[in-house]
Parts: sequence; structure tokens; C-alpha cells
Amino acid sequence: MIIVHHPQEGARYIVALAAALPGEHVIAADDAPDGSDAYFVCWQPPAGFFKRFAAPRAVFVLGAGVNHLLARNDLPPHVPLIRLTDAGMASQMIEYARYGVLAWQRDFDRYRAQQAEQRWQVLPAVARSEVRVGVLGLGEMGGHVAAALAADGYRVSGLARTARDIHGVRCLSGAGALEALLGGSDVVVNLLPATAETRHLLNERTLARLPRGAALVHAGRGSQLDEDALLAALESGQLRFALLDVFADEPLPAGHPLWTHPRVTVTPHVAAQTMPADAAAQIASKLRQLARDEPVAGLVERTRGY
Repeated sequence: MIIVHHPQEGARYIVALAAALPGEHVIAADDAPDGSDAYFVCWQPPAGFFKRFAAPRAVFVLGAGVNHLLARNDLPPHVPLIRLTDAGMASQMIEYARYGVLAWQRDFDRYRAQQAEQRWQVLPAVARSEVRVGVLGLGEMGGHVAAALAADGYRVSGLARTARDIHGVRCLSGAGALEALLGGSDVVVNLLPATAETRHLLNERTLARLPRGAALVHAGRGSQLDEDALLAALESGQLRFALLDVFADEPLPAGHPLWTHPRVTVTPHVAAQTMPADAAAQIASKLRQLARDEPVAGLVERTRGY
């Protein structure tokens, strides 16, 4: 049995999984009997969700982030957590990053501000080869984004926990790597996973390392950004603008100053959305690998957090 929970699109995933796994019983969590011994396909299950079921055989996570499933008191730590490794998300994240980088390169943020003032002023053109982009995180998502931006002609550097080799990308790791990347980046694209080490990594001190007038594209995890420090950097002019997709509290609370800041663009955690058909095909493949006792890509190392 395969039990599905998704707060908005559960029905779509059930249809997609049933098509990808003919002969398997795919059912919504609300319709599943108590004590079900099954595989689970989930996104943001509520607190206590797993208590009425027998220990899951494995939990497939409908996204790249797994922090919402770690350290739960209703999910035994030995249960395998398996994240999606792409499922159509990488191409979307490349588009999102390009949007932020282009906004900085082509001064779209400045022209929007000029429009509000009914001011006609041509700004000097900037070539792609002059734009320095720093990508924080070179994993499944970040590696694709860094490679794509480099292929576009930007000067790309990337930060990873361990050494990487990506064509056209200056890959940094180890002591001093973060400071070196920030100091040479006009636009920073954050795609890091949520770990103890990345909590509030983007703070007053690290944002000050950026060249004055840089931009931030924040699509990693909300816990990584000190939002008060971001607002201060925007007010001082240290940051020119921020494109934000993830937040410490989601949904972003009503009345939060980020909603109305003139140099902030807010999107509701949509930088890279999971495509049901792609996700179902990948989950079907991973289930077959599990049945054959083969290694499964995307198996989460709980001690690392991803």
C-alpha cells in the first residue's frame, strides 16, 4: 500500500502514482485504515500524523527539503527518508535564479522604482561577463543552477561543503570559502540545505561581506536568513534588492515588513515546485530499487540533515 498526504494536491499525486505504479494500491492518508503497513508519500504532514499507522517502510518526501520530517516524535529514526532528486524542480530553480540575476544585470529593480516616480533615466548597460554570481550550495539543485548561469556567460562561483568540479564554475570549499565567495559576488543565490551550520548563515556580519549594492536571491531555507539583518542591509543600501522565496515563518505573517518593502520581491515558496507526473515516475523507480535491495538516490543522512 502507498499512502499519500499533500495539504493541497493530494488527489493529483494519487492519480499520478496510480498511473506510474499499476497494480499498487494508492490511497489518501485520510482514507487509509489505522495501523496500515505501507510506504508513505508526503509533504508537510501535520504533527502526530504517523502515530495511527504501523512503522512506515519508507517515507518519500515530495520535495528537496526534508527538515520538516526530521526529529519528529511520531516517526521512528530508523525509517528511511527519501527525497526527490529533481522531478522537474531543477529547471524551475534555474529560471528563478536567472530572474534575480537578470533583474540586477538589467537594472529592472531600478527601472521599477523610476516608474513609480515617473522618472525617465537610462542607466549604463552591464554585460553578462561583468556580473559576478555566487551560488551557495552545489548539490542537486545548486550544481545545476551554477552550471546554467556559467553557460549563460556569467562569472559564477559556488560554495560547497566538500570539493566540487563544475565546468565554468569556480568551486570553493573549506575555511574562508564563504567570505571569499561573498566578497566577490554581485548577486548571491542561496540554495543551501537546512542544517545546524546554516542557521542564520546570512546575518549582519556575512551580508556586510558583500559588495555594496549587491542582491540576494534566497531560495534555500527560511532558517538561514536573519530577516532583521536583511531589512537593515536593505535600508542602509548595502543590499540593492532581495528576491525571497522562503521565510522563517510560512506563510509570511500579515503585516511583516518584508511584504511591503520597496526593494523586496516575495514569492510563496514556489521557486521550484514538484511536478506530480515527474515525482511519481521517480518514486516508482525508487520503489523498484528498494524491492531489489539496490542503492536509492536521495536517501537522507539524518545526521547531516539532507
